[in-house]
Amino acid sequence: MTDGTPERPWLLRTPPLSSEYEAWFDEAGGLPVLAVRVGTTLLHYDRAAIEDLRAMLTAHGDWMELGSADEQKEARPGTVEAWARSPENPRGGWYGLKKGLRGRFAMYVPPVLEHLGLAEVEHNPRNNRMRAVPPAPVVAGGDQSIS
Repeated sequence: MTDGTPERPWLLRTPPLSSEYEAWFDEAGGLPVLAVRVGTTLLHYDRAAIEDLRAMLTAHGDWMELGSADEQKEARPGTVEAWARSPENPRGGWYGLKKGLRGRFAMYVPPVLEHLGLAEVEHNPRNNRMRAVPPAPVVAGGDQSIS
């Protein structure tokens, strides 16, 4: 298993399972980023997107459509992609950091959360959704197994 570094990136698949790409945590311009390499294209997303997306999905409490779209296209309202561009999100706008390549957040970031065990992602040919995985319950007092 790889560890999500530039030397050992995660090999992931897009939600419809149609393409492979690499992702890892890195720094760019002194900022912590989630780097994504699709073919020869390198994308950067604000690393805070991981926890921010999980928190938004937890608050949402249900499945949310991904709605992936290129930067030049409008994101469908109520989707993960629309949230990732919204001035109402914790970043105050785009999580994508490379102008012209800021879109497709909902194609490449959700599988990272899935890989980290923070979210579930559907893998249908189209119209995939995701939801937060609830944190494991904390059991006080040691082993509470039921006999």
